[in-house]
Amino acid sequence: MILGLKDKLTKVLIDKGLLKQGDLEKALSVQKEKGGSLSDILVELGFVTRSDLMIALSHGLSIPPINLSRYKIDSTVIKLISKKIARNYKILPISKIGDTLMLAVADPLNIFLLDDIKTLTGFKISPVIATEKDISEAQRQYYDENAYVAIEKIVGDLEEASDIKLLEEETEAAGLSSSELLKITQDAPVVKITNLLLAEAVALRASDILIEPLENELRVRYRVDGILREGRRSPITLHNAVISRLKVMSNLDIAERRLPQDGRFKVKLHGNEVDFRISVIPSSMGEKIALRILDKSQATLDIEKLGFGSQSLDEIRKAASRPHGMILMCGPTGCGKTTTLYSIMQHVNSPDKNIVTVEDPVEYLIEGVNQVTSRPDIGLTFAAALRSILRQDPNIIMIGEIRDFETVDIAIKAALTGHLVLSTLHTTTATGSIIRLVNMGVEPFLLTSSLILVGAQRLVRKICQNCKEPYELLSDTASRLNIKLDKGKPLFYRAKGCDKCFHTGYKGRVGLIEVLTLTPKIRALILENAQEHRIREEARREGMITLRENGIKAALEGITTLEEILRVTAGDQDLDTV
Repeated sequence: MILGLKDKLTKVLIDKGLLKQGDLEKALSVQKEKGGSLSDILVELGFVTRSDLMIALSHGLSIPPINLSRYKIDSTVIKLISKKIARNYKILPISKIGDTLMLAVADPLNIFLLDDIKTLTGFKISPVIATEKDISEAQRQYYDENAYVAIEKIVGDLEEASDIKLLEEETEAAGLSSSELLKITQDAPVVKITNLLLAEAVALRASDILIEPLENELRVRYRVDGILREGRRSPITLHNAVISRLKVMSNLDIAERRLPQDGRFKVKLHGNEVDFRISVIPSSMGEKIALRILDKSQATLDIEKLGFGSQSLDEIRKAASRPHGMILMCGPTGCGKTTTLYSIMQHVNSPDKNIVTVEDPVEYLIEGVNQVTSRPDIGLTFAAALRSILRQDPNIIMIGEIRDFETVDIAIKAALTGHLVLSTLHTTTATGSIIRLVNMGVEPFLLTSSLILVGAQRLVRKICQNCKEPYELLSDTASRLNIKLDKGKPLFYRAKGCDKCFHTGYKGRVGLIEVLTLTPKIRALILENAQEHRIREEARREGMITLRENGIKAALEGITTLEEILRVTAGDQDLDTV
């Protein structure tokens, strides 16, 4: 019977053009050799995606799919199946009607699973299909004894509190006075639920919290290791209470709901000081808040611990020891550029150096470094601050970000007049930064005289060392990725998921970098106004290791997975042979 189900699945995939017959034969060969689920093997080999597989399973087996993030499950239903059994079988009880239990399953091909659950619970089983990732996330939400349990209790208390209901109703109509809003935000239930949201984020090692009003619910999402994950949704009646409480903590105007506001506050959790940067914007459904978490206990400001390769580190250290010139770090938002610059400053910081920074805003306070916060609203822009900083006799200047020609012009002149300048730029590759600066209006001869080094950076999730599984890379996959197999099949690792990593398979992040040092040949190409690909080719000839190459090395060392490397370098057309 199992074979019949598999035949249905593969027929649907092939008929819909989602799977080729040759790829199916390869997957069956791998299954025969190593065992395991055919559906998992198809996904791991990259022949189909999880979403395509779920659609095919639903169509071929006539089992409906379900989006668990849009479904609220009663706690009495959850208790029908233990946490251990749910995780072992990758299932989740959804609802119970009479003697029938609706069950979300990741692998409906496993009919023995359904028989086992029927025997254990005594109910008839009605299966629905969900992805393994969605089931793991829902299991964490409903089974784990954490802040969600406490939040649910507080929500119940708040629903009975007339003042909270009054807040939601009246602010939509005539609005409450500032004193009334302030009184409500100081009530114990509101304080508790806000503190629990913050504590939950820190416990998850989240870098950001998003608090968003939907039509009938308040959604909270956490960005953990660069990936957004949803927390439990709460009644919309909590929205204004939580938003106002966070505004009070940040010294913002709680009566202003029409204009964006920014602020910050500090709390002490588990003995550690944690800074929160808050941004409030009005949306069509109400005010939305984004909180950036700056946990000093989690910060890595040691250049040796950023995860960069030895060659890249040597080049950065050598550039940082120069008395003057400019060092740039580039990459997308949230890739760790500022952390790298902080680490460089920490590396060169000493009593005989005058180090001054201008940032928007200051993220971490570093002892011995003079840090200035940019305030464009009062005229204290990066350019204006830089002019004043240059009169402070600095040895090293850090600029939070180069955004315009005025800033880069002053920065380059500072680098040419005896200062070491550190800054960031929003480009995807190291060589692309040079072209971006030229396009901003910087003369090539000024660029070659001032720029020392450019680093392009990314952050990748580290594979959980507790549950990682080794596997051999297939020749076809290696060929597609241009990975040479001269020394046999290299051993990579896949993310499985366990309690220690919240069933994601990943825990923490590590940096990847490609470092472009301006050699005489590179400078000559810049003076010729050479295109980016020519500069990149020359840099490769001179030994530059690209982001993807560094990433594949990290995957071979068991630090991360090949899938994670492909995810973060997907936008780079860098397929150099490794």
